[in-house]
Amino acid sequence: MIYLIILVGLFMAAYLMVMNMPAFGREPKGRRLERIKKSKLYKNRRFQNISHTPSVAEGYSTIKVTYNFIFGKKHPLLKPLKDIPSIHTDLKSIRKDQDVFIWLGHSSYYLQTDGVSFLVDPVLSLYGSPFKYFNKAFKGSDLFKPEDIPNLDYLVITHDHFDHLDYPTVNSIRDRTGTAIIPLGVGEHLERWGYREENLIEEEWGTGVLLKNSLKITFTPARHFSGRKIKQNNTLWTSYVLETPTKRIFLGGDSGYDSHFKTIGEQFGPFDYAVLESGQYDEAWRYIHALPEDVIQAAIDLKAKNIIPVHSSKFALALHPWNEPLQKVTGLGKEKGLNILTPMIGEIVDMNGSSHQFMEWWEE
Repeated sequence: MIYLIILVGLFMAAYLMVMNMPAFGREPKGRRLERIKKSKLYKNRRFQNISHTPSVAEGYSTIKVTYNFIFGKKHPLLKPLKDIPSIHTDLKSIRKDQDVFIWLGHSSYYLQTDGVSFLVDPVLSLYGSPFKYFNKAFKGSDLFKPEDIPNLDYLVITHDHFDHLDYPTVNSIRDRTGTAIIPLGVGEHLERWGYREENLIEEEWGTGVLLKNSLKITFTPARHFSGRKIKQNNTLWTSYVLETPTKRIFLGGDSGYDSHFKTIGEQFGPFDYAVLESGQYDEAWRYIHALPEDVIQAAIDLKAKNIIPVHSSKFALALHPWNEPLQKVTGLGKEKGLNILTPMIGEIVDMNGSSHQFMEWWEE
């Protein structure tokens, strides 16, 4: 019994030590927590989705899904056999009068429009987890480093999962970031990492904020969850609508399919560009990660003229072949007559261009 108590004590001490590492951030407290409690989206001590959203779909169990993910047979193309094709564009040399989109791998991308720069969900360390030995990036997909990022007008975060809010990256670019745009509660992480409260735009769904050069960003719903520790949904997750004098852009963030896409499309569409998460999915997770056919329906609901699929080609966070998301989304998109843009990592997308041509680089 004494040895058991000692063992439990050592385990708890180790757990608390690990959970106190900077990468795990900090749970909301004080004035921020009081603000969260007043939110209409916060019920039963956690943020809620619009529709009931179980962690796994009907017919699946969390235990079986977890066991299969860890111990199940892996597809031979779970990870690429060769380096991911990529181009190391010099982000710092891009002129301010250029309107560009540059995918940096997974859900990270650099966006510049109407003279204003944005960096969305940057994960530029070599792993998509709090530990260096888990979820390592595919070779070739890790071309961009935090030091490649120029001075930013806005850092944009959709939610606080490790593959979207990366402590090493966000900490490294802090002094080059003018303002961070984040969903309610996520500011607690950033403040622990040295960001100042006055440099945070921290809101909930339905809030519109005026930015530089007459741009406007609106926090809009997503169907997902949050959390960097055992406790989940104590911070909000979000998508965004970015309106500029010249274009409308939807920044999707992680989301399962639901009615919010049609609502956003009716209220803000049509969109010139929609950046949609389209990888790391499973039938069991379809309520929180869109399947390829859901991505296509979301694009139709949003009335998107151009769709840029992201959330693939850097980490193996699901059990499908690494290139399946791009194969399926482009194939289904062609059937529906949609314009699916598939640049390589680092390849410049001219957002003022009328015709976009990209290689099927994932088939090489």
